[in-house]
Amino acid sequence: MNNQDIESLKEAIEGSPDNLPLRIMLAGKYLHFGRLEEAEVEYQTVLNYDSNHIKAKEGLAEVYFRRGRYSGVIVIVEELMARNKATERMMVICAKSLVREKSIDEAQELYEKILDENPDFEDKELDENLRMPSFDFEEDDEFDEDDPFGFGFTNGPDDKDFLMEKPSISFKDVGGMDKLKEEIDLKIIKPLENADLYAAYGKKVGGGILLYGPPGCGKTYLAKATAGEIKANFISVGINDILDMWIGRSEKNMGYIFEVARRNTPCVLFFDEVDALGASRSDMKNSSGRHVINQFLSELDGIEGNNDGILVLGATNAPWHLDPAFRRPGRFDRIIFVPPPDTVSKEKILEIIMNEKPKEKLDLSKVIEQTKFYSGADLKAMVDIAVEEKLRIALKTGVPEPITTNDLIVAAKKHHASTREWFNTAKNYALFANESGIYDEILKYIK
Repeated sequence: MNNQDIESLKEAIEGSPDNLPLRIMLAGKYLHFGRLEEAEVEYQTVLNYDSNHIKAKEGLAEVYFRRGRYSGVIVIVEELMARNKATERMMVICAKSLVREKSIDEAQELYEKILDENPDFEDKELDENLRMPSFDFEEDDEFDEDDPFGFGFTNGPDDKDFLMEKPSISFKDVGGMDKLKEEIDLKIIKPLENADLYAAYGKKVGGGILLYGPPGCGKTYLAKATAGEIKANFISVGINDILDMWIGRSEKNMGYIFEVARRNTPCVLFFDEVDALGASRSDMKNSSGRHVINQFLSELDGIEGNNDGILVLGATNAPWHLDPAFRRPGRFDRIIFVPPPDTVSKEKILEIIMNEKPKEKLDLSKVIEQTKFYSGADLKAMVDIAVEEKLRIALKTGVPEPITTNDLIVAAKKHHASTREWFNTAKNYALFANESGIYDEILKYIK
């Protein structure tokens, strides 16, 4: 169709201005010939007649995209997606608009949706900005300790704080938690000390233990003490060490962390907030999260390498959000409840917190009577309240006054245990979602 045909369409519309199909046709021809302003006017006119006209919205999004008005594209396409009316073309120009607006997280999510619906989809701009090759590590690949993630460039996971340490603390530095120590002793320490005996029964050194309980109760400290007890390497892994905006790189991060652990056995690999990395796949809305979980499960199974000599410890405040696949034998096959510290543990924690602070001789037993359901973090918060009260006085007198037993008791009455809310939630799961009995310890503790 040429410009003469455009004039014919304009004449027809003059005689029938509410003929929307004719206006859509005219706008499309304007768009074809690059007459973007005129195309925009026609699409807007159609929308004035019918604000939900799909073709007009799609055409207007195309005009905005060509004119570099990317925020307009995003608004239109998001509205179409909310109505399940967005075509692949619309999602593509929206993803490109998000990339150009530097909204990479949103662009990646939309790009993954496109790939889910069309695995063969290719687009140079989106592929270069958002696609990364999937993780594929071979035993013979060269391993660079200075670049353990193997990316070879500066703006990537190799910039993250990836630290392996040998903790100086051991079980003797952990007050209480005797049952937990016994479980870990049986799972990791005894196998190391009696490797031949365990091998005779087909038991490997290592395995997985899941620690769960309210926040602030020493799960991380216990994990470090475990590594110190066996003089093993310790790698603490947080969600930021794994998750990455680039497709495929999160899985690769997971693989390389396990590979580092395999090359430095005995090693304690500690995943804090493991439910964030291993959330139930049935709750996932995009494929990238499922890919990370599948990679995590594969590494726990030792499919890509031998996990002998690796103890994987996971800590979570919400075990009910963890995918059930993680609780299968050979993965996190020991699930241990870490309750708030008992009286002995509280006394030890308070001694450490109060060390080198100005204080009178303290009757910690009286203080502890006021700290029911307190976590270690709560004890620190209680001491901070007492210190702040003393500082108010010291700032006036210029003389630091010692903290007394009564000061701590008063502070304990002001602070409320942070674990209560957790127990309220956990009790519901223990009562109504406990078919396997994994939450029995919660009910015992509450009683």
